[in-house]
Amino acid sequence: MAFELPELPYDYEALAPFMSKETLEFHHDKHHKAYVDNGNKLAAEAGLSDLSLEDVVKKSFGTNAGLFNNAAQHYNHIHFWKWMKKGGGGNKLPGKLEAAFTSDLGGYDKFKADFANAGATQFGSGWAWVSVKNGRLEISKTPNGENPLVHGATPILGVDVWEHSYYIDYRNARPKYLEAFVDSLINWDYVLERYEEATK
Repeated sequence: MAFELPELPYDYEALAPFMSKETLEFHHDKHHKAYVDNGNKLAAEAGLSDLSLEDVVKKSFGTNAGLFNNAAQHYNHIHFWKWMKKGGGGNKLPGKLEAAFTSDLGGYDKFKADFANAGATQFGSGWAWVSVKNGRLEISKTPNGENPLVHGATPILGVDVWEHSYYIDYRNARPKYLEAFVDSLINWDYVLERYEEATK
C-alpha cells in the first residue's frame, strides 16, 4: 500500500497564532512529504509495499532503521494533523473520554501536567503520547519516530516535539508550545474517535 501525503484537514492559517502558516508549510509540505517519498522507496526495496502502514511500522522496528524511521513518522503525522483543529484544546472533553481520563490518568489537570512533562523531558527529538494499552490509558514518550504501536499500545493522542514542529513559532521554548497544544489545539473529537476504535 503506497504511502500518500494527506491534505491538511484545515487551511494553513487555521491554527494561528498557536501554529503558524510557515510552520505548517515546512512541517507538512517538506518534512512529512520527505517521510512519504523516502518511505515508499525503502518499503519497495524491502519488499513490504503491499502491507498496511501499521504492519510496515511493526515489521521494520528493530530490523530496518531507515524504513522504520520514515514509515513511523508518516503514521505519526497522519494522525498529528487530525489531532489539531482551529478552536481546539481546553478541558471540555467528550463524556466517555472525560471518564477515562479521570479513571486512568487522574483527571484533566493531572493529564495536562504529565503529558506536558513527557513532551518537555523527551531529550532531543521525539513524541509524547496518550495510548490505550491493556484497556487502560497511559502517558508515554518515545525518541525520534518511535511510537506506541511497537510497544503493544494504540496511540489516541500524540504531540510532535521535534524542533521543526515548534522552532519557528516558539524558538527553544518547548514547554510553551506544549501548553498551547493542550490549551488551544487538541481536536478532542478525533481523540475520542481513536479511543473508541482502540477500546472496541
